[in-house]
Amino acid sequence: MQTKRNSLVVVSLLLVAVLLLTSCGPKPEDRTDTLVMLDWSGYEIPEFWQAFATTYPNVKVEFSFMSESADSYAKMVSGFQADLVHPCSNYWKIMVDEGMVRPIDTSKLSNWKDINPALAAQGQFDGKQYWVPWDWGFESILVRTDKVQKVPTSWADLWDPQYAGHIALYDSGETAHVITALALGFADPWSTTPEQDEQIRQKLLELMPNVLTVWSSQTELEQMIASGDVWVAASAWNASYVNMVSQGIPVEYIDPAEGRGGYLCGFAIPSTSKNVDLALAMIDAYIAPDAQAYLANAYGYGIVNNAALALVDPNTAKMLSLEDQNIISRTKFYKYITPAQRDGWTSMWSEVKTSK
Repeated sequence: MQTKRNSLVVVSLLLVAVLLLTSCGPKPEDRTDTLVMLDWSGYEIPEFWQAFATTYPNVKVEFSFMSESADSYAKMVSGFQADLVHPCSNYWKIMVDEGMVRPIDTSKLSNWKDINPALAAQGQFDGKQYWVPWDWGFESILVRTDKVQKVPTSWADLWDPQYAGHIALYDSGETAHVITALALGFADPWSTTPEQDEQIRQKLLELMPNVLTVWSSQTELEQMIASGDVWVAASAWNASYVNMVSQGIPVEYIDPAEGRGGYLCGFAIPSTSKNVDLALAMIDAYIAPDAQAYLANAYGYGIVNNAALALVDPNTAKMLSLEDQNIISRTKFYKYITPAQRDGWTSMWSEVKTSK
């Protein structure tokens, strides 16, 4: 009887051991899955996800690149299978509404506690966190201070005749609409009436004779600023400001009276992902302080992890206004626009930019 009882104990212990092993699953270093990321070119470098590579050395990470946020939406509509997607905030709502992405369990992110609450809030829909912000930046006016008599202080100053022949506008109907709405004093550029849209169109038509060029490439714009052809670059990104300063070119990146434009981009996990745990681990690596500091120091972009600020070069932090606690609230971050708005603003811009 004792032998039988001992045998039962042994069997029970073996079952418990099997269950424990099964529940634990494979060790991180034994994982051989493939993680697919739909991302921007330049963000695939290992400096941004070193912590993930260290923990999961045998997981293969594949990157598929997009040239604009619309690409990520279009690819997912067509059935592209990804584990992480990284568009900007003007596409966040539609992707949530169409069920393309799943809520994120932020308790699984060790670095979440240090994420800027104001930026995190922009990724929340219906009380759930769908998007983890990662990178943000400004769109403002970059000025060659040695070429102008007076540095502009507002978007409305773009219409000042002293800058005629030396203005560069960004090639985007949405951007053109937004900066002109701000110049006209409209409170919310994303909620304009048909009458206001017509005022914006007429205002832009007035500006075009003074415009030297319409830019679409950051490199191209920086070359024209460096050569002195462009004195006033509208909707320039903060990265261009950092690059120009590093080259010793006398420039100022203004904070317009109406507010700077802003873009915010971040990560979400598609609803079809089969590697949610790995996707969460990768997000956590990207928002880690060292990865965020590298983003600011090497790329000149804004960061979302407050703990990373101590690792950012002080000059870079000053140039990007990262220590200004009110900078986020003053920035006009791009919002979701309807297909009708996008079509209308694109059509308007096509007419305007060919009127010159």
